[in-house]
Amino acid sequence: MSVRAGGMAHAGRYARRRRLLSSFMLALTGVASVIVLVPLLLIFYYLISAGAGALNLDFFIRLPAPVGETGGGMANAFLGTVLLVALAGAIGVPGAIAAGVFLAEERHSRLARLVRFVADVMNGIPSVVVGIFVWAWIVVWMGRFSLLAGSVALAVILIPMVARTTEEMIHLVPRELREGARALGFTRWRTTFGIILPAARAGILTGVLVALARIAGETAALLFTAFGNPFLEWRLNEPVASLPLLIYQYAISPYDDWHRQAWAASLVLIGFVLVLSLAARFAVKSPYRGG
Repeated sequence: MSVRAGGMAHAGRYARRRRLLSSFMLALTGVASVIVLVPLLLIFYYLISAGAGALNLDFFIRLPAPVGETGGGMANAFLGTVLLVALAGAIGVPGAIAAGVFLAEERHSRLARLVRFVADVMNGIPSVVVGIFVWAWIVVWMGRFSLLAGSVALAVILIPMVARTTEEMIHLVPRELREGARALGFTRWRTTFGIILPAARAGILTGVLVALARIAGETAALLFTAFGNPFLEWRLNEPVASLPLLIYQYAISPYDDWHRQAWAASLVLIGFVLVLSLAARFAVKSPYRGG
């Protein structure tokens, strides 16, 4: 009986230590979450307090005022940002998803390992280096800054992110789906495109939206490619404005009104990124829980 009682006492002490450790780690996680959230909330608060006052209808529908004058808006930057992000997505997303499928299906081949390594390296390349690269290959060749060059630069940044995300989402699809399709006589690639990709589409869509949100705030790459434009422009071979470029230009200017508009544009850009992030969260709740 004494041995049994001693064992029960030891088990009780062990259970208490586990509960204490669990409570401590939970509290530590809560503190870490607060440390992460406080700077984010402070940024939102400062953006709202500094930029909300400059938001009005003219800010969205009018062109920038001449240098030194007050008023005006950023209609050219809104249009340019939408065009740049949309065209970059059209250029980069199909190839990135195809690359992700290849990496998942041929994960142990030498070519797949090489492509995976290159994608990981590209994810770490500063955007200013991408901008210089595209400037050397497209801007110099065309003889001008352009919407096309800016979109290609953003697509280069987007492709490795979406490719690696696609690969990981395909790996998360249960193996039983693939085995069941092959047992029914499906070919390998018909299984991939007919079964695996639809099952992983929520996670892939999430990765695409997160990547689009990332490139929407890029500035350095566009300084060497899109350059900026004070007018509304949608032609591929002409320079275009964007919100990050105009924020940079206004922030370093000596005019107080431009500073207020830079804060307002920053607030709008953060809101745009937030909308894309919420859309990504909504995509995860798709019936296909691939992500």
